[in-house]
Amino acid sequence: MTLQTKLTKLVGIKHPIVQGGMQWVGTAELASAVSNAGGLGILTALTQPTPEHLRNEIRRCRTMTNKPFGVNLTLLPAMTPPPYAEYGDVIVQEGIKVVETAGNNPGEHIRKFKEAGIVVIHKCTSIRDALTAQRLGADMLSIDGFECAGHPGEDDVTGLILLPLAAKALKIPFIASGGFGDGSGLAAALAL
Repeated sequence: MTLQTKLTKLVGIKHPIVQGGMQWVGTAELASAVSNAGGLGILTALTQPTPEHLRNEIRRCRTMTNKPFGVNLTLLPAMTPPPYAEYGDVIVQEGIKVVETAGNNPGEHIRKFKEAGIVVIHKCTSIRDALTAQRLGADMLSIDGFECAGHPGEDDVTGLILLPLAAKALKIPFIASGGFGDGSGLAAALAL
């Protein structure tokens, strides 16, 4: 029996499982393996040193899977920021169907991706940021508790607290992110 959720229907995957964009490990090998297993694999754009390297990684991933996969674009403050717009252009040009954004205000990127018909999942660590991303047009959210670690805006609030609050506050679907590593965790996340 296959478990269908708003996520599985929206992005065309078999299982409601998403491999989030993780720096240095979100490569074609991992993303294609997750996608081939029926989840949504995610390439991490900024693991690639340039937008052209990302283009090559997207093309390499396509040789490893014919299933849906996405790209994560994390927007972080930096003295010399990466060329986010150029990474976004490559994502659009390569026909990626799902983008996971995270970090700073994704407004301009959400507009660009939505104009290209891309499903946008924005990763949030607070209800305040989730409401903003919902207002900016994200299709779905990824709600990350403190246990996920390493995300901007963390308020030391765990997923078990954030997820029920998200269910009350949000009008769009969301993913329970971080801290789930087996079937019982998935069942708990779905119950929340």
